[in-house]
Amino acid sequence: MTKRYLLVAGMLLGSIVFAMFAVWGGFALWFQLPVGALARKAAVAAWIVFCVGTLALWWWQRHLLLMAPWLLALLVIMGWWSTIKPSHDRVWADDVARMVTGKVDGGIVTLDQVRNFDWRSDQDYTVRWEARRYDLDQLRSVDVAMSYWMGPAIAHTLVSFGFADGRYLTFSIEIRKEKGESFDGLAGFFKKYETVLIAADERDILRVRTNARGEDMWLYRLKMKPETMRSLFMAYLGEGEALKRAPLFYNTLTGNCTTIIFEMARHIAPGLPLDWRLLASGYLDRYLYDIGALAGQGDFAARREAAHITAKARAADQAVDFSDRIRR
Repeated sequence: MTKRYLLVAGMLLGSIVFAMFAVWGGFALWFQLPVGALARKAAVAAWIVFCVGTLALWWWQRHLLLMAPWLLALLVIMGWWSTIKPSHDRVWADDVARMVTGKVDGGIVTLDQVRNFDWRSDQDYTVRWEARRYDLDQLRSVDVAMSYWMGPAIAHTLVSFGFADGRYLTFSIEIRKEKGESFDGLAGFFKKYETVLIAADERDILRVRTNARGEDMWLYRLKMKPETMRSLFMAYLGEGEALKRAPLFYNTLTGNCTTIIFEMARHIAPGLPLDWRLLASGYLDRYLYDIGALAGQGDFAARREAAHITAKARAADQAVDFSDRIRR
């Protein structure tokens, strides 16, 4: 009797592993097979029938050799999967068409591609890419913006650097969409998008989210020493150079707008603790509060209320002093 229970337990465990690989294979075919939608549907349907049939036959006959054709097919899919590489050579959407890099001369940084679009709507905009210079000795603040677009657990994270002359420069790790493409969180697990680093004026990159895309945004000032601000700024430049040298796939879970920032920050401050809220990015602000990284007074609820800038951003709209208005 014990042997029978162990056999059934082993087959149940094997079935779970089988199902995980079967599901992965189905999504890999769906998101990456380079054929039309009808052919992809047929391929995925055939894979599902093959998987279900193999599993049913295995439970009926209980012989591992029956798995051999399925294992061979899985190995073929995995071999094909390994050939899919990220690229810089695609027809990119306008807002992610260029990638920022910079040159450093002492404390002066010259950035070659700073985005400064004039957004009238998400589809109607004036394209502007500018070269800009910043003096790192005049770096005065670092803010983190969290923009919510899909419920309370998911937010896009941006980091904005403030300078003594009143200018703000925002860095954003984003998916590099192709023209006509839109983001799909599930597709982000399956090599669907490359990663891009955008440097932009706040009047562009914050306003497009609150005013053109209807997202809800919070802006928090971070407690940070001047030398740490400078190190983080330089880490972004390093990330931009690395992405320009070697394209990288975006991953919804492990290589996204929050986890990449955390890895950069952890190189500067190795003691930063891992936390589930780094994956559930909508709760990143609470994580920052808990580790003592948020500036300001009062408890977390008070700081979160003070950080809500959506109404201010929509009221400021195209004002030249947009950055000042959202901080009042």
